[in-house]
Amino acid sequence: MNEGDVFLRPNAVVEPLFNQWYAWAYLIAPQSSAMFVTNTHMKLMQSFGSSPQIHVNALKNPANRGGPFLELPAERAPEIKALYERTAREQAHVVEFAEAIKALDKLLTEHAKGNALEPLYPKIPDILRGYVEIVYDLKDSPSIRFFEGLLYQSKFYDTARQSVCIHVVDPDAREFVLSTPRLPKPGDVFAQVPFASPVLDQLYRMRSTAGSFEAIREALGVGPEDADTLRTFFTTEAPPPRPKFEGTEPRVRYFGHATVLVESPGVSILVDPVVSYPHPSGPPRLSHADLPEVIDYVLLTHNHQDHFLVETMLELRQRVKTVVIARGSGGTLIDPSLKNAIRAIGIPNVIELDDMEELPIVGGTITALPFLGEHSDLDIRTKTGFLVKVLGKTVMLLADANNIEPRMYDHVHRTVGDIDVLFIGMECAGAPMSWLYGSLFLKPPLRKNDMERRLDGSDGDKADLLVQRFKPAQVYIYAMGQEPWLGHVSHIKYTEESKAIIESNKLMARCKERGVYAERLYLTKDIIP
Repeated sequence: MNEGDVFLRPNAVVEPLFNQWYAWAYLIAPQSSAMFVTNTHMKLMQSFGSSPQIHVNALKNPANRGGPFLELPAERAPEIKALYERTAREQAHVVEFAEAIKALDKLLTEHAKGNALEPLYPKIPDILRGYVEIVYDLKDSPSIRFFEGLLYQSKFYDTARQSVCIHVVDPDAREFVLSTPRLPKPGDVFAQVPFASPVLDQLYRMRSTAGSFEAIREALGVGPEDADTLRTFFTTEAPPPRPKFEGTEPRVRYFGHATVLVESPGVSILVDPVVSYPHPSGPPRLSHADLPEVIDYVLLTHNHQDHFLVETMLELRQRVKTVVIARGSGGTLIDPSLKNAIRAIGIPNVIELDDMEELPIVGGTITALPFLGEHSDLDIRTKTGFLVKVLGKTVMLLADANNIEPRMYDHVHRTVGDIDVLFIGMECAGAPMSWLYGSLFLKPPLRKNDMERRLDGSDGDKADLLVQRFKPAQVYIYAMGQEPWLGHVSHIKYTEESKAIIESNKLMARCKERGVYAERLYLTKDIIP
């Protein structure tokens, strides 16, 4: 360590931003980000700018948190107006792109009746020409497919819109970020750094390896006016060395929510990484400091923000060898390519697996499992469960899967057999479909349909059928959104009367009756399969 070198503090957070909104999967793909900018960001900012008190009053009711309201004091309305005007000016072509998608959908509704589509190509809005294919399904229903590879090379994917906000997490809880743009506040430093920039790797390396403060300040493009604040994010105190797995048998570690680390002497596998930062006064947890130096595989079950968190992936990318995901359809509004998004943020090695396809690993295999539910009956294929088999032990991770068709798992069982450990998500109330996907609809869904088609997981009866089928020795209920450090991407608050708590209690009681160990996970847990 050279004189004057410093370390990045363990609880310093680097938030990825897109147009000053917290970045998640649907703000990376060009076609879906255009829809969110137009149908969510612009409308919310316009509403708050003109009537901020409506938002302030609505959020006095905690039930409205996470809804279509900016979580800001009314006096910040001028800043929101300025951000709206800048977005409207700088993103005019993106708004035009989104409006052209709606116009093309109208064109198809009126003129695509099973007849040949070739005559319609000259009528496609000019801004879309060459970026889309118009197609029928086997029932002659028309739809739009986007050439994502071309869009990522076009003006509609602009890394100049990407930046980061650096600050220290204190207190432990963070504000919900998905419905409110990030405005500056004391203790923040903003840097105009694209997500794929190696500067972020340089910054994150300073978690464990000391480096020059001036060098990283210059690399981030932080001016002298913010230098003193930036300096507070660093320390001369060296962190403890990263832990090395030294066991001879597999170990499973729960890091909170849906994040699970499977380790053996030959391989490390991290599932759905949404990893906390250490906090001295908060509850106990495993954090970034507890992850191994090298992560052989990151498995992503689906692209919701509490499973594929861009913030965590950016920090891990220089230590991750391979990311494993489901083979999606790609090229649509509702299911853009997750592989393209991961590569766009600087992670090149991505493997897509089909249902029941195996990936050989040291001492075992990773198998992609069919995934039903939790996506509101939409045609989203970028979703999968995983079966990790290592040194003869089998761990099944089903995240938010909803067992709406038990026969599917009967078929899976005939191939994989009984297992040792089952992880199952049971957030079984779920938000309505429009909470996550509303900005992508070309025609608003009926309210009745919206409320019926929810983002829900298995209830007690459905989860119990999985236990009966796969006969695990251990059952763990996870992905419940309860950990305090998830507040920025999850607004779930449970009571003993909440459906998810009642149903998971039911499952644990039934497991106990059969002599099967069951636990609803919270904070942290070490498991020996």
